[in-house]
Amino acid sequence: MLESWRWFGPKDPVTLSHARQAGAQGIVSALHHIYDGRSWTDEDVLSHKRLIEEAGMVWSVCESIPVNSAIKLRSGAWRSYIDSWKDSLAAIGRAGIPVVCYNFMPVVDWTRTNLRFPTATGGLALRFDMADFAAYDLFVLKRAHAEADYPPALVETARARLAAMSESEIATLEVNIIAGLPGKEDSHTREGIRAEIASFDGVTPEDMRANLVAFLQEVVPVAADCGVRLAIHPDDPPFSLFGLPRVVSRDADVAHLLSTVDHPSNGITLCAGSYGSRADNDVVAMARRFAERIHFVHLRNVKTEADGSFIESDHLAGDVNMVSLVSVLRREEERRRRAGRADSTIPFRPDHGHLLIDDQIKTVNPGYSCIGRLKGLAELRGVIAAVDQLDQTLAA
Repeated sequence: MLESWRWFGPKDPVTLSHARQAGAQGIVSALHHIYDGRSWTDEDVLSHKRLIEEAGMVWSVCESIPVNSAIKLRSGAWRSYIDSWKDSLAAIGRAGIPVVCYNFMPVVDWTRTNLRFPTATGGLALRFDMADFAAYDLFVLKRAHAEADYPPALVETARARLAAMSESEIATLEVNIIAGLPGKEDSHTREGIRAEIASFDGVTPEDMRANLVAFLQEVVPVAADCGVRLAIHPDDPPFSLFGLPRVVSRDADVAHLLSTVDHPSNGITLCAGSYGSRADNDVVAMARRFAERIHFVHLRNVKTEADGSFIESDHLAGDVNMVSLVSVLRREEERRRRAGRADSTIPFRPDHGHLLIDDQIKTVNPGYSCIGRLKGLAELRGVIAAVDQLDQTLAA
């Protein structure tokens, strides 16, 4: 597996030098300064690639080329946005970057309610609290008809939760949810997100799924022609937010996308933490089922709660059996090597990480501090070595 590291460009407080010192060989990055729907040019892409290569690493995955809401709705200027997306994809392919990770989440990308949740050992973790989210949706945003999307008991819990919050705590909650986390396409105001949500009124999960398939039918041939593997990232969290349809959340969603657009260039990002945030997803079983089409892996872990809340745990301490997952992935790599596949080495990154030690007083991107990810990468490196040694011992 190719040890990779997310980098948000020259303004990222965690530098390419830090990634190199952590032992990363690949960099997962994108042209975050060109997230306005414009096509990425060859020079845009090659300039970014040179920065990475001059630091002694390779640009292993582009994460992400933004998918504009117009594409998800197939409305407004959707055609020009798809054409620009395909132009950017082709530029990535011409530069020799082999994988593009992207997502199809409507309005809000990955979402958390608390970015500094205290852990038992003194670190700070990312957390999604269902009652806090419902409190914001119901009583701060005051989304129309929101109450119908929550069980009555949760509505009352959310009402009490909000009543106990100070004005500054409410403001922080709002910023966490709608202002944009690292890698997001958009940052919203309260009025702006109301309007964006309203633009999806009447769009059913079936509509959203059909629009995603239509998008794939256009972009997969381009990916195939330019030698790029597409890897869709799951919804995070993997369930509806703000009443919006999310269609990359479950085992059945993945099976539908891969079978409907059945091409080797159409694959998935196996995000263990995202899929693992649903109790009815067996992440290890999903890895076995879809192994052939896994083009990229996010290795992070979560501890889930009955109401849908979760906390991002240590990489080896959550609900996902990381040792079993790595074992499945290593065996898939070996199968690919025997088959002569060019993509026999699967890139992965230690997704997120706790805020640890003096990173707690630094300015860092939430989830993307240095020390927490370095710790996660070291732990995962140890798991990979142990799995490999056991396999060699059993084969002897």
